[in-house]
Amino acid sequence: MNLIIRGIALLAGLLFGAGMLVSGMADPKKVLSFLDVTRNWDPSLAFVMGSALAIAFPVFAWARRRQRTLVTDLPIALPAGSPITPQLVGGAALFGIGWGLSGLCPGPVLVVASGGSLGAIVFVAAMALGMMLSAWLAPRLFAAKPIERGSISA
Repeated sequence: MNLIIRGIALLAGLLFGAGMLVSGMADPKKVLSFLDVTRNWDPSLAFVMGSALAIAFPVFAWARRRQRTLVTDLPIALPAGSPITPQLVGGAALFGIGWGLSGLCPGPVLVVASGGSLGAIVFVAAMALGMMLSAWLAPRLFAAKPIERGSISA
């Protein structure tokens, strides 16, 4: 069973990587031209994202009704909702800034780095260092405090 799960994970990863390449999501210039609506805006990635949502919504709705997975017969455990915390807002802001500056986010940059791009490899190393620093620093700075609905102050 473990081999089946690993095989499914490998196929999903390969499909994801191929999708990033074919859609242009792994091309920083294309992503930056999508994000920059003030110049030569390229809306084509909106169709990629819209297609992903059109597939994901019904699949997740179907998965919520099921108790077990099709292939491995393991219980389905979908994530529960979580509160909006200052850490979540800060992380989202850092993600957006990084995406806007580089044109890459974590999934596509792994695809690009696997092709040997030095810039992408440096990006992945910096991302890994940032995750390790965050894991070490966050518990020392603050405990997670939910933001009250309707308020953006912590």
